[in-house]
Amino acid sequence: MQKWIVLLAVVAVIIACQNNAEEEYIAVPTPMELSIPTNFPEVAYNLEVNPLTEEGFELGKKLFYDGSLSSTGVVSCGFCHEQAFSFTHHGHTVSHGVNGLEGFRNAQPLHNLAFFNEFTWDGAATHLDLQPIIPITSEVEMNERIPNVLSKLRADKEYPKLFTKAYGDDVINSERLLKALSQFMLQMVSGNSRYDKYSRGEGEILTDKELAGLETFRQKCANCHAGELFTDQSYRNNGLPMNPNFPEEEGRKRVSGFQEDHYKFRVPSLRNIELTFPYMHDGRFGTLEAVMDFYANGMVANGTVDPSLIDSNGSLGIPLSITEKENIIAFLKTLTDNEFIEDKRFAEF
Repeated sequence: MQKWIVLLAVVAVIIACQNNAEEEYIAVPTPMELSIPTNFPEVAYNLEVNPLTEEGFELGKKLFYDGSLSSTGVVSCGFCHEQAFSFTHHGHTVSHGVNGLEGFRNAQPLHNLAFFNEFTWDGAATHLDLQPIIPITSEVEMNERIPNVLSKLRADKEYPKLFTKAYGDDVINSERLLKALSQFMLQMVSGNSRYDKYSRGEGEILTDKELAGLETFRQKCANCHAGELFTDQSYRNNGLPMNPNFPEEEGRKRVSGFQEDHYKFRVPSLRNIELTFPYMHDGRFGTLEAVMDFYANGMVANGTVDPSLIDSNGSLGIPLSITEKENIIAFLKTLTDNEFIEDKRFAEF
């Protein structure tokens, strides 16, 4: 009898140890804060349905730089979104995808996405979680299918472990894939430029030229590029001549189906604009000087030009002197956030 008691006691200890071991391996993701600059608007993304965690962020980062999300195993999200250029495709007028195929639009920067409700030039993506589906499935970008991506992730040695750390178990599905990518991109907050530090009274001083540019900008540009995000997030036709290389381009009309949206594009943020050349939806302008010249003298009546760009006499454009152009550019360069583009949290290596 005594032997049985001892044996049962030993078994009980073993079971208890096993239970404790199992409890120790239950993944408990580490909460992660989203740092919001004091001069920024409220976050648009609902963080309650996708709480930020360190493990979710790291999973999203690995996915962002993983070429296996494409059909060739080469083109990753980071392929077209390089940190040094505020996550744009440096030197390319339009995005390049698998097998060197070209898209028909310029890759937009990735920053401050937590504060937006719609994405892409035409607003085709109405939620950040859904946005990656567009490049992943585009024939000229990553040319892959979500089920194929999931199969590759499940067969990988590392991803089941990473999904377990982020979500508590190794289930790999599209919702978790997309939310992890969002967690990485949500943390891409750019709000520490010289302008920001000046605006917040943190000891930064702008030159007379930069201040003059700020004043001119507020008078002549802020109708569209409004607020601390430097965009009102609207869709507008800014009088660009039609690009013969992309005759199928319809702008916002491609999504809405309305003729009045023809050749309207989402007003881009101007943060880090010094780094995100070339400019416009098709990358047609290589310099800020060329952009200034266009707004002063290059606009055309293409049917749906925004009324704010037409004066009372019917003339198109924004009257700008040479000095005003130079001053605006000087101001725009104060929007460059070097801390953001050098932040090692977002670096691939």
